[in-house]
Amino acid sequence: MESLEGKVVVVTGGGRGLGEATVRMLANHGALVIAADIRYDLVEGLANKLQKEGCQIFPVELNVTDQDQVADTVDQLVRQFGRIDILVNNAGTDKTLSIEELSIKDWDQVISVNLRGPFLLSKTVFPIMREQGGGQIVNITSTAAKRAWANASAYHASKWGLLGFSHALHVEGVPHHIKVTAIIAGGMRTPFLLDRFPDVDESKLQDPKNVAETIRFVLTMPQETVIPEMMVIPMLETSWP
Repeated sequence: MESLEGKVVVVTGGGRGLGEATVRMLANHGALVIAADIRYDLVEGLANKLQKEGCQIFPVELNVTDQDQVADTVDQLVRQFGRIDILVNNAGTDKTLSIEELSIKDWDQVISVNLRGPFLLSKTVFPIMREQGGGQIVNITSTAAKRAWANASAYHASKWGLLGFSHALHVEGVPHHIKVTAIIAGGMRTPFLLDRFPDVDESKLQDPKNVAETIRFVLTMPQETVIPEMMVIPMLETSWP
């Protein structure tokens, strides 16, 4: 297995939920982690805690839908740290509304965060990884990319799109030693789900640490091996199959 020691990692949506769990997991395994989030207060607080534990973590405010901010942030990180080895596209949002209630603004926001954001970040880091001889991109998708349920049309469209984008990027990345993986995550005990569905049965959800561990596993595969797609779901998952 490959080591994460000293690897420069960017995690979007790194302030809470799966993003926070992933930042903690990778930092605890020796990576230098840039925790990026639109809410700087969250990643700043996380960074302060982990730095006291001896981890290398740096908070960054980032709106993944802002093309100029993405470009400026990546440029700043490369100048500061010299490279970007790993990108985890985790930032996500949803609007739980029927198609009749869903506004065009709502649709655009979900697609922008969940699909445009990973595209912008991947497009920006791809040439950097190519020039440095390789890298890894992990896109966090969902069981919503494999089946559908009511009142989530924008979310489904974004996650199905992200899964397709991941596989297309995998094909483009192979000649340049850039590994691309789609992590299809099932329900987790995170604010993303619990804030919107407070009555959900938490016993049917998984700890986000388990998904973060799966991400770490994917990132430490031998150089000659890539996992283009992996699903990780709770034992009692209700959204799959």
